Amino acid sequence: MKTNPKLNNKWIVMMQIPFQMGTIIFAFTFLGIWLDKKYTQTNLFTIILSLLAVFIALYNVIRQVKNLNKKE
Repeated sequence: MKTNPKLNNKWIVMMQIPFQMGTIIFAFTFLGIWLDKKYTQTNLFTIILSLLAVFIALYNVIRQVKNLNKKE
């Protein structure tokens, strides 16, 4: 039984997406926590940067899925 290498590559890319999202969200949230401790006594930077990270991660997912569909 032969496997399609293009299909395997798509699965690899799709499996990497959650790790990329997690890394982006963790990094921005950690930066927000650090900024809050250093400059303010509120959670303002944490909230703003974590929401920004979610939007960036979702944009990255949409872009990658669009590129996967173009390569067919």
